[in-house]
Amino acid sequence: MSKSVALDRASAAAPAGEPAGASRRDDNAMLKAAASLTRDLNVARPAIYWSDMLGSALVGYGALAATFAANSTLVGLITGLVAVIALYRAGSFIHEITHVKPNAVPGFYWAWNALVGVPLLIPSFMYEGVHNQHHAKTYYGTAGDPEYLPLALMHPWTLPAFLIAAALAPIGMLIRFGLLAPLSLLSSKLRRAVIAKYSGLQINPSFRRPAPTGEFKRRWTIQESAASLWTIALLTMVASGIIPLRAFLIFLGISSGVMFLNQVRTLVAHLWENDGEPMTVTEQYLDSVNVPPPATLPALWAPVGLRYHALHHLLPGLPYHALGEAHRRLKASLEADSVYFDANYRGLAPLVSRLAISSWNGR
Repeated sequence: MSKSVALDRASAAAPAGEPAGASRRDDNAMLKAAASLTRDLNVARPAIYWSDMLGSALVGYGALAATFAANSTLVGLITGLVAVIALYRAGSFIHEITHVKPNAVPGFYWAWNALVGVPLLIPSFMYEGVHNQHHAKTYYGTAGDPEYLPLALMHPWTLPAFLIAAALAPIGMLIRFGLLAPLSLLSSKLRRAVIAKYSGLQINPSFRRPAPTGEFKRRWTIQESAASLWTIALLTMVASGIIPLRAFLIFLGISSGVMFLNQVRTLVAHLWENDGEPMTVTEQYLDSVNVPPPATLPALWAPVGLRYHALHHLLPGLPYHALGEAHRRLKASLEADSVYFDANYRGLAPLVSRLAISSWNGR
């Protein structure tokens, strides 16, 4: 199978005489336009970050409480779905935290961790450093990329396994923070394993993260300690009957729904067609996915700017609230045959179908 979908596009064709598998040149017109047309959009707007995150968390926890109190299955399913969607949106700000400049949104980092990251057992240290490596030009799509698997080239059973693993993630987080974290304080060997293997929101099972250092180590320790204490307190309250088992299972179910929905979004964030070799920026862009308007459902399953994931790979420092305007400017300014438009797709179903067919044909 071809190294990347970029290789199948006439606009990214190799020069005459160049080997079929050779790396293509970057589309400099697109890259220059992306940089020049969006310079004034690079400032994060704290009011948007705070209102969006706090509103999403408020709706999510309110719907979670309503699910606890629901006296009918139908009502519980409706409020549970609202809780999943709202908490998923609130949780998606972990992606912004890894990109926004320090102090661009004062207080947001720790507030998000206290209100969303720790309660849902996804503190930001699990993503910081991991996600940034995914954006490194020399790492994207290679064996050193913690967020990349060539799913389109793997066995068909990989796709359902990919989703099932996400649904079970909340149980894994309880074990990681409630058991492994405290036990690792007694064993340096276990501690090294916990840091390397169980401290990243990654999909590449071969990735091993290094031990934290400096200021990041301090932030990691605070977040991990808080998540561990919360997990132990939660399990203790369930075991002692302070928290009813039913409420705990509902919480686990909604957390599982959040992780599952995020994994569905991850499934179509890229085309996953690279075979492990380094890619140009344009190839990385074309292996990524935008789902722009007029599609409406991506606002739910790809929130906080994630519907512009390909554009985000061109402009990783652009705040999420500016991506829509950046897309509109590029769409209006670039020629109709620009490679920019080749990363834009209609919606979820066609992307899932494409991936499933590619996986089946490449088995």
